[in-house]
Amino acid sequence: MLKIYNSLTRQIEEFIPKHKNKVNMYVCGPTVYDDIHIGNGRPVVFFDVVKRYLSYLGYEVKYASNITDVDDRIIDRAMKLDMSEEELAKKYANRFLEVVNNLGSNLPDVVPYATDYIDQMIKFIDELVKKDFAYVTNSGVYFRVSKIKDYGILSNQKIDELRKGVRVELESDKEDSADFALWKFTEVGIKYDSPWGEGRPGWHTECVVMTSEIFDDELDIHGGGFDLKFPHHENEIAQSMAHHDHHLSKYWMHVGRLDLANVKMSKSLGNDIKVQSLLTKYSAGAYRLLLLAHGYRNPISFTEELIEQYQKSYDKISYTLNKWNFLFEVNGNKSLAFYEETMNEFKSLMDDDFNTPLVITQLENLNKQLNKTGNYSYFKAMIDILEVLGVKPNINEVHDADINIYKAWNEARVNKDFKTADELRAHLSQKGWI
Repeated sequence: MLKIYNSLTRQIEEFIPKHKNKVNMYVCGPTVYDDIHIGNGRPVVFFDVVKRYLSYLGYEVKYASNITDVDDRIIDRAMKLDMSEEELAKKYANRFLEVVNNLGSNLPDVVPYATDYIDQMIKFIDELVKKDFAYVTNSGVYFRVSKIKDYGILSNQKIDELRKGVRVELESDKEDSADFALWKFTEVGIKYDSPWGEGRPGWHTECVVMTSEIFDDELDIHGGGFDLKFPHHENEIAQSMAHHDHHLSKYWMHVGRLDLANVKMSKSLGNDIKVQSLLTKYSAGAYRLLLLAHGYRNPISFTEELIEQYQKSYDKISYTLNKWNFLFEVNGNKSLAFYEETMNEFKSLMDDDFNTPLVITQLENLNKQLNKTGNYSYFKAMIDILEVLGVKPNINEVHDADINIYKAWNEARVNKDFKTADELRAHLSQKGWI
């Protein structure tokens, strides 16, 4: 049975979805004012693997991940570049979707854009105001966190402690320093009409409304990066408790940070490595192996040496699978004697809170066993495991002509026609088959 670490309870729990054989999953996506860096790419890869594995187990998974296309950072960047917010957001949203594809991740089943849900956000906020969970000031509409009895449940902090950590806001008309904006009045940038005045929604409200509209029920899994736990996810939970009387999701999962040589990677600090830039030098498979070789809740200290290590691992796996794929096509010996027990081992590792580091170790061992025994079970198991991990090995397509060349090569060797054998060998060697 699958067990996962639930950030909400801070415990490893058996995964039991609300509806049998169906899983609803939502993951916070990017704010599209720039290209994503390799730290942002970690949730893209990991939650793709989560969906793949849940599907492998037989669940019908509905996976949504949003695009925040209205935000202060988008407005600020658009003004600096003398572009409209819509033009900037569309540009980087499209580039993000391209990166998802280049990383070997499947697009989520639903990719909601915040600007498509403005009317629903206004209605949601209005209902919170009428329930007295929110109030209107001269600067916007704010949520009363003091009305949520278990506020801080996700970050495991008391509200008094959270108040101490709140940065000084420009707005001085809030009832409580911990209260957060649901709607911001503005004269700058894109704005929308509302019952309270022209403005735009707060980030925390955007996500909770899109989630509620898409799934219309408590989620099974809500995910994102560790940095989103507070305040973003905490504030999503608060609004859901006020509006729906539940914590928005039964299970909360958070992915650890990827730092650059132990220094936090940040677009604002200018020390980030864009995913597109990384993929010009290294393969997506190497990047995925690097990420999955670390427990998803643990931080990663990224270095050039580390990615080079996993590029070698990816190349080694690809070489073995490419070679044996050809040999199995030639010889046709496809025994599955050890396949079931191998996949049971894989399943037991993944059921242990997605223990992908040990799965990577399993792949390395299978690679050795395949080269040692030539048993098809290990080949098929590697292919199927890599499919769940979203790692596509570099395998050349085999044609009948290639098989004929291989047979002719063997015949030339037997006949000691070394000149012909060398010529044929060059073709086979170029494809990595001998």
